[in-house]
Amino acid sequence: MITTSRRSVLTVLAAAGLGTALPTALGAVPASAASDLYASNTDLYRTLAGREGIDFARRCRRHAYTDDDQAGAPGTYGRTAILALHGGGIEGGTSELCLGIAGYDPKDLTPRYGAGAPLHDYWMFEGIRSSGNSELHVTSTHCDDRVALALAAGALNVVSVHGCTAAQAGAPASRPEAVVIGGRNAALRRYLGEALDAAGVQTIDASTDDDIAGVSPDNICNRTLLGMGAQLELTTELRAAMFGTNTIKGRAGSVTAAFWTFADAVRAAVARMEADPSQIIL
Repeated sequence: MITTSRRSVLTVLAAAGLGTALPTALGAVPASAASDLYASNTDLYRTLAGREGIDFARRCRRHAYTDDDQAGAPGTYGRTAILALHGGGIEGGTSELCLGIAGYDPKDLTPRYGAGAPLHDYWMFEGIRSSGNSELHVTSTHCDDRVALALAAGALNVVSVHGCTAAQAGAPASRPEAVVIGGRNAALRRYLGEALDAAGVQTIDASTDDDIAGVSPDNICNRTLLGMGAQLELTTELRAAMFGTNTIKGRAGSVTAAFWTFADAVRAAVARMEADPSQIIL
């Protein structure tokens, strides 16, 4: 059971903008949305009614908070939510990374980091077809899943995990394994860059192209209590290096050392962000 206190459900729903049209829905459409088959998650759910568990799946976990909890303290829960909007067969490996960064082993969903290590709320949308999962892509600024929006609105920060090609990332052909760090939270972007650089992961600053930069206020990674978050775009080659069996069914049970190196670095950056005095909400 999820216990709510301090934060009223109505406040979270209002902050998420639930019940209202997405700001960009009738305005300028980002380039990535132009090729989307569905205008929003709601559009997808209505069109594919009865196909959940066949074509697509959703997974989430929201940890219980009580008045005795001090979120972010050792042994409790972090105040950063981890999202994977295009998991499963859409942007392969992002479901598993979402779980790993949240603190869970993707193989069996057991806590990975032991007592005292924070766990994070997470949400993911996954394409689970044998083929054609790319049709299920809904761009980040059009994500209107009510659970996802509520999670983001109740969190200080969001880390949203995505996949891209090396060409989209601007990675050199000689080293295509890279991650583009975007989002509106400059401090979190810096912490992520420093942690991933120290771990030996090639990082690239987000471009001014919003598809990669993740700077739109409508992007769900920025629809937080602070109005900003972070977006990670991992190249195909970087994600492939994280799994021994790079398939929908095989990835969870075949993560490599590179997977945990990445997850550890992101978690370290998130912990640093949550300890930052600027994260205090009065």
